[in-house]
Amino acid sequence: MIESGRPRLRRRPGPGRLVRLSPVILTVVIGSLAYATPPEMAFSRLLPAAPALAAAMWPVLPTVLLGTVCLLLMIGLGMVFPDLGTWWTAAGIIAVTVAAAYGSHVRLQRERTLFQVRLVADAAQQVVLSPMPRRFGRVEIESLYLAAAAEARIGGDFYEVVDTPFGIRLLIGDVRGKGLPAVGAAAAIVNAFREAAYDETDMVAIARRMDASSMRYNGAFPPEGPLERFATALLVEIPHGGRRIDILNCGHPPPLLLNAGKVRALEPTTPSPLLSLAELIGDHYSVDTFDFAPDDLLLLYTDGIAEARARDGEFFPLADWMGRQPPTPPDELLTALHRDLLDYSRGRLDDDIAALAVRLCES
Repeated sequence: MIESGRPRLRRRPGPGRLVRLSPVILTVVIGSLAYATPPEMAFSRLLPAAPALAAAMWPVLPTVLLGTVCLLLMIGLGMVFPDLGTWWTAAGIIAVTVAAAYGSHVRLQRERTLFQVRLVADAAQQVVLSPMPRRFGRVEIESLYLAAAAEARIGGDFYEVVDTPFGIRLLIGDVRGKGLPAVGAAAAIVNAFREAAYDETDMVAIARRMDASSMRYNGAFPPEGPLERFATALLVEIPHGGRRIDILNCGHPPPLLLNAGKVRALEPTTPSPLLSLAELIGDHYSVDTFDFAPDDLLLLYTDGIAEARARDGEFFPLADWMGRQPPTPPDELLTALHRDLLDYSRGRLDDDIAALAVRLCES
């Protein structure tokens, strides 16, 4: 599914109608068995299970109403079978119904809280991963983001694309760690890139401003524990005339270039420092230039893709997978990557995933 310019995971559907009706079905089945079998089998003692099940998916009032129905049903069965132990089971139904109603109330409160948290997460997503056009002149771009946690909307991976007087500039990166601190660090880096990309004539100056922003954020919100918070980042510049790309790689997985059915990893000649580590290891940045012909496909990705594992522990063979792809638009490439990643990992992602697919068109 493509939404706001980026393929996203389909949201998990809610409980089906049959599942939501399961407490009613359970009540009917237990009542039928209790009526059709000898009293000694005492299936009626299972009636308290129906309101207990309802509490997991129903609001408070329907849960109480179902408990009342079970109580009346038990009284009716007691009239048919006088030795059924009606009052003990009826007391159990009342006690379970009261507990189920309270449990349903607590569940609904937690669902409302989770809904508010998700609204905040969606707002954070718009800050870090804002919607973007799918085409900038002759350049087609599509994006993919998958959070490792099914409930999450965003994690520590980030990307951005801006059209500047100096060319189309792309950013993709990954903050070490997860949770809100990683999101805050990612937002600081992305916001610095958005400003610097329009002001600075070369990518080295952009990288230095991103590193400074990351350092300021870490100073204001120090990481917990002894480990430093740092980020990998990859900067790409595509001149408006096309035909080449400039890449500055700050410790990030190298992008893959698909040209005429052959895949090439665009490795840096000299590694550049990771963001927040320039003061420790030096701020010597290098920019590499590569050919970028029409219909070439460029894939930028975070390490969550290359490190996705199958059940046997094998990593996802990204380069081999890329080499098997036919010439295709960026959105179709990422749709296939999304599908094959989930199939390979059986739907279990250990890390957040972000990717950008770029193609230069003839016109």
